[in-house]
Amino acid sequence: MANIQTPNAVRGTQDIIGEAQESFAHVVQTFERISRYYGFEAVQVPVIEQTSVFARSLGESTDVVSKEMYSFEDRGGDSITLRPEFTAGISRAFLTNGWQQHAPMKLSGHGPLFRYERPQKGRYRQFHQIDAEIIGAAEPLADAELLIMADQLLRELKISDGVILNLNTLGDANSRDAWRLALIDYFQSHKDTLSKESLDRLERNPLRILDSKSADDQKICEDAPVIDDYLTPEAQDFFAQVTSALDAAKISWTRNASLVRGLDYYRHTAFEFITDRLGAQGTVLGGGRYDGLIENLGGAATPAVGWAAGIERLAMLIDTPNKTGPDTILIPLGDAAQTAAIAILSDIRRHHISADMAYKGNMKKRMQKANAKNAKSVIIMGDDELERGEVSLKNLSSGQQESIAIENIIAALQKL
Repeated sequence: MANIQTPNAVRGTQDIIGEAQESFAHVVQTFERISRYYGFEAVQVPVIEQTSVFARSLGESTDVVSKEMYSFEDRGGDSITLRPEFTAGISRAFLTNGWQQHAPMKLSGHGPLFRYERPQKGRYRQFHQIDAEIIGAAEPLADAELLIMADQLLRELKISDGVILNLNTLGDANSRDAWRLALIDYFQSHKDTLSKESLDRLERNPLRILDSKSADDQKICEDAPVIDDYLTPEAQDFFAQVTSALDAAKISWTRNASLVRGLDYYRHTAFEFITDRLGAQGTVLGGGRYDGLIENLGGAATPAVGWAAGIERLAMLIDTPNKTGPDTILIPLGDAAQTAAIAILSDIRRHHISADMAYKGNMKKRMQKANAKNAKSVIIMGDDELERGEVSLKNLSSGQQESIAIENIIAALQKL
């Protein structure tokens, strides 16, 4: 038979098991628990969408759409895209399912996303995010509630130390339009020294020049017009209400006037939780208000705000959770014991007690397996003991071992 070479995993993807999976699951479980505290409803949306969903929401000219999306033509000739983010798909679902009647809606979800970009620390081409959205709420307190929820998530994951909340306002539509025109005028006067990337952004998304990584661009941006000079009284009041609510909830925040969102449908609050523990790409959670997005997708003007966080990046920051093993492991010694163990094992699990069986190797190896799995106890079953209707139950924490009647196994395990 010819040698067959096993294919490698696709670049930028990963197989998750062991401690990495424990940390991954811990992030998801903590997020789901906290989402319930805040009254969020879990939602699942498709991994594939019509390409137009993301082209309309992210903008045809953005890097995500032009360079990073996994798009293909299906057998029916439709252009399909693997989702690169959650918000557009959830907004599409809000419109196509008639969820407007339930607004405001608090929606939370998690799952895989896909972007064709250079893999780096904590970033993959197939990656996973948790996501929280409030759709249909125009009030500043919706923004504050999401920020407070994000802060609680990071605290309960025990990764809040050294994580800073960067906060900015993009103003309302009038504020943003006036600021945008002022930025265009300013950067036009520095065209000769702007980087090529920023020159391209000047035509498409001038606000994005403010977060350029070019040292020359950053120097130019130091004297660029600031949003505060163009905020309407209404926009100033909105931001003041958000920050007052954060102060009341004792959430620390830092104003970052250069934190922007390039797409026109973003309004008011923009935020990022950042850390220096993940290298240069230090954002662990980010979001903002996107009051114009649902209108871009063909719906009525609908206020909305949300955030997302990479599960892999959060998992990298947490201490590995203590691995929880089964409540008990059965060790049958003999053919009759093994047959009986199957019935006992099934009964134990039906009483919502986690259990496994070690049926290979000598007694020493089976005990090693039980310890390696971090089991709380072992049940040792020999043919002779079974004839007497008994088993031996050993508490692996205390080392105490006792004989118990088979009919009392469940009660003894529940007591442990």
